[in-house]
Parts: sequence; structure tokens; C-alpha cells
Amino acid sequence: MLIGEVARRSGVSARMLRHYESLGLVRPSGRTGSGYREYSGEDIRRVFHIESLRSLGLSLREIGRALDDPGFVPAALVEDLVRRTRERVAAETELLTRLRRIDAAGPAGWEDVLRVVALLRALGSKSADARQRAALSSAGDAAVSGVPVEALVEAVLSERDPVVAGALHWALARSGDGDVAALLAEGLGSPVAAVRKRAVRSLAELPGTAAVAQLREALTGPDPVVRGYAALALAAHGVAEVVPTLIDMIVEGRNDTDAADALSVLAAGDGAAADRIAAGIGDRLADAGTGAPARGRLTQALAAVPGARASRALVELSRDQDRAVAVTAAYLLRLRERR
Repeated sequence: MLIGEVARRSGVSARMLRHYESLGLVRPSGRTGSGYREYSGEDIRRVFHIESLRSLGLSLREIGRALDDPGFVPAALVEDLVRRTRERVAAETELLTRLRRIDAAGPAGWEDVLRVVALLRALGSKSADARQRAALSSAGDAAVSGVPVEALVEAVLSERDPVVAGALHWALARSGDGDVAALLAEGLGSPVAAVRKRAVRSLAELPGTAAVAQLREALTGPDPVVRGYAALALAAHGVAEVVPTLIDMIVEGRNDTDAADALSVLAAGDGAAADRIAAGIGDRLADAGTGAPARGRLTQALAAVPGARASRALVELSRDQDRAVAVTAAYLLRLRERR
């Protein structure tokens, strides 16, 4: 079969077939009487083998080794191809994300595009100062700053520096974008605990009912750290349903001081809420599974809970068999009497 016919049937151009021949990848087995290249059936099969390997991303040099080296083992090369392909896909995905964010910013001209690119690069900089400046410069209307909120959310969910995180929280709060809370909430489902923690803390810094709604959802999640931060934030909004979570935090010793302060905020000025909190603490104190350290923390938490029910609980605890609990309760009672 002549080279033109091979090109038509294989889809490989005559020029590329000549290139393969110059590299020694496939040489026509014969020549016609006029000196034209003539490909045998075996030659054509080799052409198809070359094209199949090229489709996997092998270089022509690697293809030559694969076809001609009897001792060639494909496993290592395939593993390398997998690695290179993953790197390429990651790079292409990053580029696609960046292009989408530029498009979302609605640039009017190339100056706008370049400004957005510069800000996106600064948000991903290794320098904390550069990231902080980018966060502060992006605060406000996305149409003015040029940075879509998706980029700010991604930045805050990966930010380890508390100062930079604070700047990002401020920028998100000022963005005025109604999707911020929902975007942050996606981080609550991350398999990475640190990301979940950043997501809930970011939601806690966000104003508006959308953030409160997402924090309420977080209360039912499986991560106790997320539930705890959500409860602390919701307590500041006067959400009474967080009381059991706050009491759990005191029992477990997780941010127990903050949890006790949050209970005192909920109890202040609301006699019914104070009684419910005192009753909840009393139930946990009476639970045989509550250990001595936890009972001590619960007793201390009663100090900031007003009302007769909390006082009666402290009177009972002042006669507790655990001397440390009894002494603490008696001391707290004396403080209440002085007030």
C-alpha cells in the first residue's frame, strides 16, 4: 500500500508518516518499481500501534522504546503518565477556575482583567502581608474590587494566618453578596477538619439571617467542633436551642469558659430561659456518667445563671459528696448573697 493510501485509511498525514520514518518508528517494508514507499500489513499495524500509544500521552521517544525494547515494562511508564495527567488536569482546572472568576467579575477591558488577575495572585501569595492587602483591597462591591466572592471564600477556607483571616472576614461581610453564606456552608462538609472549622468561624463573623440559618444547620452536623462554634455564634443572636450544645461543651471541656459565658448571655434578663438553663445543668449534674471535673465546670457555670432555680441548685451542690464541688458551690452562693 502506498503512502497516500495509508494516510487516507489511517488518518495519519503523509507528512507525519515521513516523520515517523525519519525517527525510525516505522519504515516501509518495500519500494515499488518506481521507488515509491510501499507499506505492508505489518507496517500499517505498527502505524496504528503508534497512534494508540500517542493517544495515551506517550512521547515519540517513549513509543519507540515501548515497541522495540523487548525488556520494556509498561507499569512504571503508565504510573508516570497517570501522575503527569493528574498534574495537567489540576493545572487546567486551576486555569478554568481563574477564567470563570475573571468572567464573573465582568471586566470591561484588559485593564480590568489584569487587575483581577493581580488580586487573585495576591490572594494566593505565600506572603501573609500580600494576602492581607489583597483582602482589604477587595472589600466592598465585587464589581468595583474585581474579585468574585468565590475567590474570597476559597481564600478564607484555606487561610491559616488569623490576621489575614480577619481581613477576609471583613471583606466577605462587606461584599453584600447573598451567596456568601451558602458558599461558606459548603466548607462545613469538607473532609478536612481545619476547613470545617474555618467555615463555621467565617459564618459566625458574617451578618444577616442567611448566616444564622446556615449556623442552625451546622448545629445538627457530625463534627462537635463545628457544632460548638455554631452554638457560640447563635447564642449571641439569642437562639435558645443551642443550650444543650453549650452544656455539652462544658461537660466535655471544649471552650467551656466561652460556653458558660454564652449561657449567661442567654439567661440574662429572661427568667424563663435562666430556669431552663439551670434545669439543663442540674440534669447533667445528676447524671451518674458525669465525671468529677465536668461536675466542677457545671457548678461554676451556674454562677452566671440568675434566678431561684440556679440558687436552689447551688444550695444542693454545697452539700455535695464531692468536696471540691461543695466548696465551689458554697463560695458561689456567698457571692450571690452579696450581690
